[in-house]
Amino acid sequence: MSWVVVAALAVSTAVSAYGQVQGGKIQQSELERQAEEEKIAAEGRELQRKQELNKVLAANAVSASIDGQTGEGTPASIALESAKQIGTSESTINLTEKLKRAQLRRQGVNARAMGKIQATSTLLTGSASIVGAMPSSTPAPVRDGKPTAGKNP
Repeated sequence: MSWVVVAALAVSTAVSAYGQVQGGKIQQSELERQAEEEKIAAEGRELQRKQELNKVLAANAVSASIDGQTGEGTPASIALESAKQIGTSESTINLTEKLKRAQLRRQGVNARAMGKIQATSTLLTGSASIVGAMPSSTPAPVRDGKPTAGKNP
């Protein structure tokens, strides 16, 4: 009968450990998917920003040509400075988005590792429970030819 308990503990421990490992893998997969979705969304936002920038630059060019400006001097230097600032802003935005995706991927790797650590802990705890549930092979103490288990000496 006690071997049934030991076997049940062993199966329960193994199933729990397997579930923890799989849970870590699933969480990592989910975070990888989120990182990929974030990449696609970032590309969409970048495209939208570029389209808006092109509209503004085109409107500025039309306005300047209507005013008879030749594209030299102060308006040209303002446009150049604006382009430099926009480039810097775009670089910062792209870096921030890349860092966010990298963080999601690191969280996924950490989730998988935690699943393995939890599974190992479960296996060790389960092993200790199994050892404690195993029947003792040590015979009961005997005094004067009679078992003394449960009696005070």
